Amino acid sequence: MNNKIVLLYDIYGKLLTEKQRLYFEEYYFKNLSLSEISDTYKVSRNAIHKQLKVVEELLINYENILKINKKTELLNKIIENIKDEDLKNIISKLNDRM
Repeated sequence: MNNKIVLLYDIYGKLLTEKQRLYFEEYYFKNLSLSEISDTYKVSRNAIHKQLKVVEELLINYENILKINKKTELLNKIIENIKDEDLKNIISKLNDRM
C-alpha cells in the first residue's frame, strides 16, 4: 500500500496543502516517526496521524476520479506491445512529456 500511496503522491501531490505535503514527505520520504514529526511541528502525534490518513484518502479519491495512474499503466502496456520500434519510441517520448 505504501508504494501505491507514494506513487499517487507523485501524481497528485501538488493538489494537497503545504502542511499535508510537509507531513507526508517527513513520514514517507524522510522516514520520521509520528512522534518525531509531532515534536518538530509542536502538534500532537494524533494530529499527524489524522492528517496522514486524510492525505491517503485524498490521493486515492483523486485517482478514483481522474484515473491518471490507471491510464498511464494502460498506455505503458500498449507501448510494450507495439512492434514498430520507431512508433514505440515516438509514443514513449510523448508519454514521458505527459
